Formats: sequence, structure tokens, C-alpha cells
Amino acid sequence: MPYLTSTGTARRTSGAEQFGFGVPGCAHPLLAPAEWAELARPGTPLHWAVLNIDNGPGARPDPHCLEAAGRLRNARDRALHGDDPQDSVRAAGGRLLGHLDLAFGSRSFGELIADAQAFLDWYRVDGFYLGRCPAERVHLPAVRRLTSTLATLLDHGDRPYGEGSGPLVLGLGTHPYPGYAEVADQLVTFDGPWTDYRWSQVAEWTASYPPERFAHFVHGVPRTHLDEAMRIARWQGAGTIFFTDRDGQHGQTDPFAALPSYWDEIVSRIGPGISE
Repeated sequence: MPYLTSTGTARRTSGAEQFGFGVPGCAHPLLAPAEWAELARPGTPLHWAVLNIDNGPGARPDPHCLEAAGRLRNARDRALHGDDPQDSVRAAGGRLLGHLDLAFGSRSFGELIADAQAFLDWYRVDGFYLGRCPAERVHLPAVRRLTSTLATLLDHGDRPYGEGSGPLVLGLGTHPYPGYAEVADQLVTFDGPWTDYRWSQVAEWTASYPPERFAHFVHGVPRTHLDEAMRIARWQGAGTIFFTDRDGQHGQTDPFAALPSYWDEIVSRIGPGISE
């Protein structure tokens, strides 16, 4: 894992660095086929996307999820081998992550490892997204044990999955005790509504790390405020983002389950453009 032990000395990004998307979990591919197709589309600057069947891998392999996972792998393979020159961000990322629900520290180590192994065996995931990750100092040793074991599973020499291990992302939604930055590749330090994000402040300790160490998920972002939202993300030092105008209201149970109405626009703003 390239960032697991390196803190670096990077300051806030000046805005020259390129954003990429972290997609926290589209709906099941049977319900959201267009969303999963878009994630595999050439020119989409995808850092990673989370696969979440039933708050985890589910009870058995799902054929629709197997197909969606295969499409993402194929898109990354094309980018890696130069067949899609626009996909430079995808070639550096483009990973599929299995969703592990930590339930704020209440799930057992054994349960989580069993879920991780199922994701590896069935869907050949590149890494893991640790949802509802606790952020307090008291939970740090348990999270460190878990991420260390997951890294070993991902780096196993006999594993026929991808090209090297993918990222471990902590779904915190807030700034945790600083030690968490040393146990994973990336931290989600904001997950919430635009009304909070536009007045949010970043923890001072994050300035010691480069932007690729942090991700922000923001829902309810109006199209007219996209530029402002991206300025905030740059200023706060986040390199991975997911902004949507969905707000979790009007029957929407999860604002991140579908792509925003301005998806093509935001892709063209932060990526090399959509390949027609």
C-alpha cells in the first residue's frame, strides 16, 4: 500500500492536482445498470468504486454484481495497457472495493475477515471500504489489526486478482484521531450535506499529508455551487470526491445510490472528457 507509512510534507493543494471520483456505493446493478455502466465508461476519472450487496458481500455470489465487477476490471485493464489513453486517472486507480461494515467497532474481527474473504473469492475486489469506521483513539488498535490483516490478504502471492493490492479506505465521515492516518491508504473525512460542507473546517494535522490521502462525500450540492464545492475540497486537501444533487429526501433512502443529474458535467470538469 503506497501511502500506508508515508506521511510526507505536502501542504494544501493549490488546485493544480487532478481530482478523481470515489463512488461510495451505487445501488445494486440490477436496479442501477446505467450507473455501473457509466463507471466503466472511458474518460471517467475513477479512483475507486464500492461494491455493497447487502451491507457486505451477501450470502452467495450475485451474477449481476459479478458482471459489474468484471466491467470495471476490464475498463482498468484497457487503461493500463494503453487502449484508452484518456483513462490516465483510471489507470492509476479504477479499483473495485468491497464494503465491510464495521458498525462503529461493534462487529467482530472474525466476521469482518470472513466478509473480506468472500469479496476476494467471489468478486476479485482490489481493496476494501471500511464503512461506519470508528474515529476515536480507543478503537485505533482494533482498526490497525483489521487493516494489517486485510493488507496481508490483498498482498497474498497466490492471489490472482488485479495487479497488486488496492486501497484500504476508512469510511469515517469526520476527522478522526490522527493515528488513523497511519493504518489505511485513505480517510473519508467528510460525509454529509452541502449545508454543512460549505461551512466545514479541516483538522490542522491533515496538512502533513498529500491530497490523495483524503476523500469527501457531499450530497445536496446544487449544480450552481459545484465550483464552490470543488474549491472547498481543494482548500481542505481532498483528492477524491463525490458530489451529488441528491439529498436523501423525497423517497431517496441513500443520496449516494445514484449518480447526480450533472454527472456528465462534473466528469468533464475534473477529467479528460467523456469519450463518445
